[in-house]
Amino acid sequence: MPYKNKEDRNYKREYAKYQGTEEQKNNRVERNAARRKLLKDGKVSKGDGKDVSHRKAIDKGGSTKDGVRVESKTANRSFRRDSQGNLVSEKSKREAKK
Repeated sequence: MPYKNKEDRNYKREYAKYQGTEEQKNNRVERNAARRKLLKDGKVSKGDGKDVSHRKAIDKGGSTKDGVRVESKTANRSFRRDSQGNLVSEKSKREAKK
């Protein structure tokens, strides 16, 4: 979304249209629960620059039951995406070269 000014965005509408849907609320609950579990186990800590990634992405049908791992933010957010920001491939360019 190419907005020139922050004031041009309608955050309330964005929330109602996507983030506020029951499906996305449930996905967020699952992501937060996975991070809390790893926080409790001592595998991540606040401000450490790590992400809790799911072995199979939630938006591709995965869940916390499928497994989670701790990755750096750059490694976790480096997947190919389409013009709408949807995940295209769960393999980063770096992983594909291996």
